Amino acid sequence: MTRISLPTTISAAPVAAQPLLEGVNKLLGSVPNLFRLTSNSPAALEGYLGLNGALAKGALDAQTRERIALAVAQINGCNYCLSAHTYLGKNLAKLDDAEIAANRNGGSTDAKADAAVGFAVALVQKRGQVSDTDVQAVKEAGYSEAELVEIVAHVALNTLTNYLNEAFGTPIDFPVVSAAAA
Repeated sequence: MTRISLPTTISAAPVAAQPLLEGVNKLLGSVPNLFRLTSNSPAALEGYLGLNGALAKGALDAQTRERIALAVAQINGCNYCLSAHTYLGKNLAKLDDAEIAANRNGGSTDAKADAAVGFAVALVQKRGQVSDTDVQAVKEAGYSEAELVEIVAHVALNTLTNYLNEAFGTPIDFPVVSAAAA
């Protein structure tokens, strides 16, 4: 049970959010509950979709984006996002179970990706106050400055969705994964 309304249809959402939800439906073939919940604020939904869309065109590949999402969701204890990104990681980014487990534990089975996930974990745990060593490690792994900025942006974007889902109790509409079982 959500703590705020969860529009059951696109037409039940605020009018300004309806075209945004139609776009989600066209892209995904459905409107997951996260988007329905966020549609309570058309401005927040537009902001989320805008940043998510822009980052999808960025320098980080889909696999690295999913790895970061899994690590951040695990730290923040967001079962909705763990469920969604486990599904997306397996089906879209083609991550295997070992990789997903490594991501949830703050790393990766791939050496370069391990640096990106580790940096994302440091960002969350240190609330952005990473050290010179943290930054240098991800640079030495081969990430550009653009990619470093995008890692921070992905941590922020995923923290937003983690907090929305946890604050308002978004019902999970993906195969359920629990943060308690990393």
